[in-house]
Amino acid sequence: MKVLKFGGTSVGKPERMHAVAKLITADPDAKIVVLSALSGTTNALVEIGQSCSEGKKAQAKQQIDKLESHYRAFVQELVKTDAGRENAKAIVDEHFEFLNIILKISFNEALNKDILAQGELLSTKLFCAYLEEAGVNAVLAPALDFMSIDEFEEPEIPRMKVRLSALIDQNKGQTLFITQGYICRNARGEIDNLKRGGSDYSASLIGAAIQASEVQIWTDIDGMHNNDPRVVKKTFPIDQLSFDEAAELAYFGAKILHPASIWPAQHFNIPVKLLNTLQPEAKGTIITEMPNGNGVKAIAAKDGIIAIKIKSSRMLLAYGFLRKIFEVFEKYRTPIDMITTSEVAVSITIDDQRNLDQILKELQPFGTVELDHHQAIVSIVGNEVAATPSILKKLFEALNEVPLRMISYGGSRHNISILVGGQHKEKTLQLLNKGLFNLE
Repeated sequence: MKVLKFGGTSVGKPERMHAVAKLITADPDAKIVVLSALSGTTNALVEIGQSCSEGKKAQAKQQIDKLESHYRAFVQELVKTDAGRENAKAIVDEHFEFLNIILKISFNEALNKDILAQGELLSTKLFCAYLEEAGVNAVLAPALDFMSIDEFEEPEIPRMKVRLSALIDQNKGQTLFITQGYICRNARGEIDNLKRGGSDYSASLIGAAIQASEVQIWTDIDGMHNNDPRVVKKTFPIDQLSFDEAAELAYFGAKILHPASIWPAQHFNIPVKLLNTLQPEAKGTIITEMPNGNGVKAIAAKDGIIAIKIKSSRMLLAYGFLRKIFEVFEKYRTPIDMITTSEVAVSITIDDQRNLDQILKELQPFGTVELDHHQAIVSIVGNEVAATPSILKKLFEALNEVPLRMISYGGSRHNISILVGGQHKEKTLQLLNKGLFNLE
């Protein structure tokens, strides 16, 4: 059985949904299809939740009405028969009735998670309504029945496996299942989610739970590119990556793939394919255990980085100093991206500033703390890149015009990372494209 995930742009217009239906029915293999919310929906739901949290009920009502109008117009083009439109209308009625009810009750974070779940619930139900009209036999498999996270927000794959197996057994003979990405239940049984971009994660977790033959991630670009096509003119898709290479690229900014989506597939050795809904004939990128040769495969950049420097003469010849620093970040569950050290200072980077004030307060006793906002990490990724001297030489020659804040070299054989001011990110990507790929 395969797992196919389609993102918001892949289902964001009625004709796109029609194309997805053709694509999945052309393949006779059994499959679970994971859908994101229609493009723009999650952002709209975030705004509705924000308005409710601020007590701006009239503003929230306007936002709900605007989103509802979009869905009313969407279903008019999605389905064409009277029965199909009646079915789709009932789905829209149900979910916007809920969104209007929230205006009358007290707002809390649990309710906000309910609000955010409406996008995926709508997209999957409307897609199933279209499949029914088209005479395609499919089973709607609610993610809230099998997707769950524990008290630490970690996925419960063994439980998911049991529940999914039971669901598939209950529908013997069925070869097409439709489910939601992103949403799940937490340890309290409440509706929760896997954070933004979580539909990729959902697909990989489902693939792990059912031991899928492959996981396909369908977006609007033909695979992972060697650089960011939004800021670099000449880029090209990469045919093959290893799990390690893909994980580095996803974590350090490649937008096509959610960072967390690699490890479930890697752990169970399930191939992942990155494919293009708009060009289904394109080869895309396949991610497997083995690398496809050495050398630079791609460059990725991550924005919104904060650099923290702790300087203290007490570091000199001291042991245990770094452990104490790291314990502060562990306490506040804040991952560190990069680290460099000297005899009297340590510099680290983070991209999560939710607990920044508390972290800085606890770092103060260790020495002088300096902060740099609006930084960017640029990562050069490929098998054995850190062990290939010529690559390092080309990198520094390419960037002789760019001031470098930090360099991470040797921590991974697959990655060389540099920290630059955010204002230098685009220039850095363009210079590296020329210096490492001979493309301008």
